[in-house]
Amino acid sequence: MTDLGLLHHFLGMSVLQTENSIFIHQKKYAQKLIEKFGLKYCKPVATPLAMNEKLNKIDGSEAADEGEYRQLVGSLLYLTATRPDVMFAASLLSRFMHNPTKKHMGTSKRVLRYIQGTVDFGIIFDRGKATTLIGYCDGDWAGSEDDMRSTSGYAFTLGSGMFSWASIKQNTVALSTAEAKYVSVA
Repeated sequence: MTDLGLLHHFLGMSVLQTENSIFIHQKKYAQKLIEKFGLKYCKPVATPLAMNEKLNKIDGSEAADEGEYRQLVGSLLYLTATRPDVMFAASLLSRFMHNPTKKHMGTSKRVLRYIQGTVDFGIIFDRGKATTLIGYCDGDWAGSEDDMRSTSGYAFTLGSGMFSWASIKQNTVALSTAEAKYVSVA
């Protein structure tokens, strides 16, 4: 075996190791993604999704290029390996892989505009922090207008950095917000 030294790159992720921390990011991948979809000089936005925007399978707009949409959403899903802030948006957009519309494509490009302004984001693990396990979970009620199912999300941190997160559509239809939250916790 050969000692190759400290880890710098792994599967498109960059790792910066110092005495006090480890920072994992995908800045180069995000920049290539933005350039690939023609948004290199776009104006960044502060949030990945517009406030209270609901997406439907049939929204009245024209059909978008399915191949391009799948490439974009698949790339966003890969970006969630170090970017929990885009997890919900990528999960939401992945529901419309079949027969995407121009509205879905526009929403996915808004996520890219958000990434344009936050390419330096990633996950940092600081040395010396108390290794306390903290978990967060939440769920909306009837967030999907197509089938009235709720979306659950969770995130776990150990010390300073997040190590597990997800945004998942629930399998059952909740009859109240309390039930949606209970399913999320379970």
